[in-house]
Amino acid sequence: MNDPALTASSHRRIRQSNEVAALRALHQFGRLSRAELARKLRLNRSSSGHIIASLTADGLVREAIEDPPEQPGYARVGRPGIMLELVPDAIFFLGVEIGVEHISTVEIDLGTNIVSTNVEPFDGPSISVEAAVDRAVSLALQSIPASKLERCEGFGVSTPAQMDKHGLVRLAPLLGWRNVHLAELVRDVLPLRVPVLAENDANAFAIGATYGRSEAHSGVTLFLVMESGVGGGIIIDGNLFRGANGLAGEIGHLIISDAPGPRRNLEQLIGLETIMGEYRKTSALSHPAFGNFLADVQDRLPSAVSIAEQWAKALATGLVQACRIIDADRIVLGGSVAALYPLMAARVAAHIHAIQESSFPFPSITVNDEGTVGSAFGAACMLHQRYLSLESQRFADDTAELEEPEADEGRLAPL
Repeated sequence: MNDPALTASSHRRIRQSNEVAALRALHQFGRLSRAELARKLRLNRSSSGHIIASLTADGLVREAIEDPPEQPGYARVGRPGIMLELVPDAIFFLGVEIGVEHISTVEIDLGTNIVSTNVEPFDGPSISVEAAVDRAVSLALQSIPASKLERCEGFGVSTPAQMDKHGLVRLAPLLGWRNVHLAELVRDVLPLRVPVLAENDANAFAIGATYGRSEAHSGVTLFLVMESGVGGGIIIDGNLFRGANGLAGEIGHLIISDAPGPRRNLEQLIGLETIMGEYRKTSALSHPAFGNFLADVQDRLPSAVSIAEQWAKALATGLVQACRIIDADRIVLGGSVAALYPLMAARVAAHIHAIQESSFPFPSITVNDEGTVGSAFGAACMLHQRYLSLESQRFADDTAELEEPEADEGRLAPL
């Protein structure tokens, strides 16, 4: 490699890749000593030191005193250890979920800690997509001081929709949207010049529930978001599986009902709209809420339990069908309707065992603890993930073509 420009580009690429790898390591594993970080980057202490110095100068990494072990009678010998850690409030990311009945927003910091959340009731079908985006952006920004906005590094938006890998909403039947470039609409409204990404709500939920874990799950996980609609996301060995058209995991469209009359899919059987429609027929309340239904199920009110029993049977049938295709070893439930599962877990298990052949194993089922901000959190995590990559805006000014180096000096750290 004799061309000085190409050599400079290669060195720049090495530096960028090593900085990205260092940020990822500190995000994934937390505090690390300089020696530990160098080992994870597979670099010598000198090369690692240059990377740390650059990130420290940018305000992204700082030194911290090592926490002493929590042991009775422990006395430290020698100087306290100096550790490296991310500076959480150096930058932040925003995520939004535009749902059918609510808009959720979340702010996360560089460590993907949740800084703030907001949830607002929303009648999605009655409002245009432009108005929905304007409202979502306003909600996300309303509590952030103007002086802090310059530290925002990305805005993610999720919604229940059939969406391609470029973020084009082909169809959002519950919202009445069709052929919408959602990310572009957000960019037009957002008073910031930051990257914007759009994602299906179930995929965003799956990303948020698995992103940044120190030990990535090595199996197959089905994430289910249950609101008015029902969407699914599939994570295989820590990576989102989108399918050929971005529609993998759309479990809500499985045909479940074999009763006479119109065919019904899983979404029509276990979605919030169906539950509340049946509950309103029997409830003595003039305007019953889902919380009232949960309370009646917990109190074993027969009419509410009957509705919950049908829900449990339909959910079990849908999960069995899905798992015969993807062979998941774990299922994570999210969305507001997931709160019903702990009350009906035994009945869901009973229906599964009655439906499924005994030779097939069945995955564990858990409920996500992020509640209604799960998809918004995942949308924010997508931008965090982008920032911790070579697509980061930090490298936007480095426009020269980058090639792999020929020499061993400062080789690329693994990502």
